[in-house]
Amino acid sequence: MRSKPLRAFAALVAASPALAFAQAAPAKLDSGDTAWMLTATMLVLLMTIPGLALFYGGMVRAKNLLSVLMQCFAITALVTILWVVFGYSMAFDTQGMAAGTTGWHSFVGGFGHAMLAGLTPGSLYNTVPEAVFVMFQMTFAIITPALIVGAIAERMKFSALLVFTALWFTVVYLPMAHMVWGGPGSFLGDLGVLDFAGGTVVHINAGIAGLVGCLVIGKRRGYPNTPMPPHNLGYTLVGASMLWLGWFGFNAGSAVAANGSAGMAMLVTQIATAAAAIGWTAVEWLTHRRPSVLGIASGAVAGLVAITPAAGTCGPGGALVIGLAAGIVCFFCATRLKRKLGYDDSLDVFGVHAVAGILGALLTGPFAAPMLGGFGTVTDLGLQLWIQFKGVGFTVVYSAVLSYAIFKGIAVTMGLRVDEEQEQVGLDLALHEERGYNLS
Repeated sequence: MRSKPLRAFAALVAASPALAFAQAAPAKLDSGDTAWMLTATMLVLLMTIPGLALFYGGMVRAKNLLSVLMQCFAITALVTILWVVFGYSMAFDTQGMAAGTTGWHSFVGGFGHAMLAGLTPGSLYNTVPEAVFVMFQMTFAIITPALIVGAIAERMKFSALLVFTALWFTVVYLPMAHMVWGGPGSFLGDLGVLDFAGGTVVHINAGIAGLVGCLVIGKRRGYPNTPMPPHNLGYTLVGASMLWLGWFGFNAGSAVAANGSAGMAMLVTQIATAAAAIGWTAVEWLTHRRPSVLGIASGAVAGLVAITPAAGTCGPGGALVIGLAAGIVCFFCATRLKRKLGYDDSLDVFGVHAVAGILGALLTGPFAAPMLGGFGTVTDLGLQLWIQFKGVGFTVVYSAVLSYAIFKGIAVTMGLRVDEEQEQVGLDLALHEERGYNLS
């Protein structure tokens, strides 16, 4: 029979959270979670190719269709390689990190997982194979620089775009992913910023880079006096539909489990997207006297973007408000604000992704509160809104400064823009010696 001191020590061990955690059974593979994450990963990849490629491709002129498709496809391949070599490690290597970590570890990961070192078929991330988590996060890394293509479409050299993608991915995307999703010790994570699926990491980040890019590279030849209507809105609507479908993997997949959080994320994503599509269409109908296909597709994307950071914490009511607000605000930013300021963001990357990302990130704070129907732990709405504001502000400045440096560096060394004749002929023929359509 054990003595009283020994029994007391055993009781202390059982009651201690730290020691109890140390004694907890290791994570086990869950086939349901794994099946869902395999599906979610394929859905997110579908968002870039062919979703985003068709969405953007339909909005450019016919002579530049292939160039946009090629850019999205090439970015998919390039980022895949970079992710394997060092990207996953820089984003998710958390060796030596803990809550309150200071120094460079709080801003970017190390190289302990370079070339996916240590990855085996039996490696787990929570309850899914780590290989699936690596692939899932890779699809986020792919679509983020691909979004920037829309801001500088129809005038950027293909070679310059590839160099920009490699540099921007390395010094902008990977640190942002680590700072938000790197776990205890990550800069924005420790600050308390809520970003379930990438409002800051993906959309504000890419939208601000797109604005900087279109300002540095300059306007398209003839803009805004020469009409440049979309050449195939059918492609654009099909692409938007694929984005809508794929976004369920983007948001619900960020739960990294087949559970209630994933189910709620899917529901609020649908609600916000529908609300934004109706909001944009209603305002356009009132101001322009007719609703457009481009408008309803753009509104839906704005809703998808805005709900992304809030998908894990807001309720259906919050999703309705966030989506409706995104549709209305983004309509005015992509039309009147753009015309007033005169910048040539070809396919409204800033007006939709940055603006809806900022709006969604800010509204994530209050709508995570149970008192507003949310499922987070927010009790002080003002404090969380201030935290969200600091996260947004940091992301805007970080992306803007480094994106500007990369664009200017490329402009000085190898040049960003095709020449006047190439732009007139179209990038399909000038850069790829191919046509999107056979006119014979």
